[in-house]
Amino acid sequence: MIYGGHFDPDKLNERLKVLEEKTNESDFWSNRRESEKVIDEINSIKRKLDNVSSLKDKILSNVDLIDELKNNEDLELKQLLEEEVKSISNKLDNLEVEILLSGKYDSSDCIMELHSGAGGTEACDWVNMLYRMYDKWCFKHNYKIEVIDEEAGDTAGLKSITLMIKGINAYGYLKGEKGVHRLVRISPFDSNSRRHTSFASVDVIPNYENEDIDIEIKDSDIRVDVYRSSGKGGQGVNTTDSAVRITHIPTKIVVTCQNERSQIQNKATAMMVLKNKLYQLELEKRENELVSLKGNLDDINFGSQIRSYVMHPYSMVKDHRTNIETSSVDKVMDGDIDIFINSYLKEVR
Repeated sequence: MIYGGHFDPDKLNERLKVLEEKTNESDFWSNRRESEKVIDEINSIKRKLDNVSSLKDKILSNVDLIDELKNNEDLELKQLLEEEVKSISNKLDNLEVEILLSGKYDSSDCIMELHSGAGGTEACDWVNMLYRMYDKWCFKHNYKIEVIDEEAGDTAGLKSITLMIKGINAYGYLKGEKGVHRLVRISPFDSNSRRHTSFASVDVIPNYENEDIDIEIKDSDIRVDVYRSSGKGGQGVNTTDSAVRITHIPTKIVVTCQNERSQIQNKATAMMVLKNKLYQLELEKRENELVSLKGNLDDINFGSQIRSYVMHPYSMVKDHRTNIETSSVDKVMDGDIDIFINSYLKEVR
């Protein structure tokens, strides 16, 4: 089989050899974070090569089935072939998208922020639903998800939540989720069972930790506030002023962290997020082509959404950029969002 385009098995095998040689170095585990990244990349390359090999074998075996069908009208064999072709098509689709993730930051971990918009309690509950959706998606794709900060709604749900999502191509896959998400449903918080429309914004940026981030943050440019954590936390988290809020005065960027056990750890995590945000702003100033990394989030209200999730009076989730839609709302809310992720990535490639 001839390979072309972005997929080059020889280069992947060469890269795999280099990475596997690294694992044999005596100090390989001295930096656990870096060693885990190497292991993740090894597993990613092996999975990609195995998928291609498996697909190649399936395609060749189905060619034989097609030849067999030419000489008979076996309906059971025809049905089996149709199911195999559908399975192969789906796997090729996923592989195509994975191969397309060749942008400079696509392979990076990412920081995702969810914020409630118009809709009050409904919007806060909607943020909580979106958090669950992305959590389920991450679990299905073997991504690690860590809550950096969360602010509970006044009566239900979440006003906002900040997540660190770790794994190969986390940013590449999730960058298209950035924008306003709109929910239409019968509100469980409305005693009159009226239909409500709620909005939430999703922002996604790469984690630039592998970059040489030369961002100077002067002490005079930041205000650090400490307060008692409102998160679930563990023993001691909610009994001391361990939560940290950092305000970068020149840019008015505010970063909070309250899920670590100590004020020192929370401050370190908050500073890491702040550095990423400032580095991103610097990239946008230097290179116009990187403006899309941050994008401009519109007002979180009607008319600015990238995707609508309708639960009443009918069931439909529709992406307004690609016009891809599905009536399986429950599956989508359980993390089955690859149809939207893949179609968007192929549209903007």
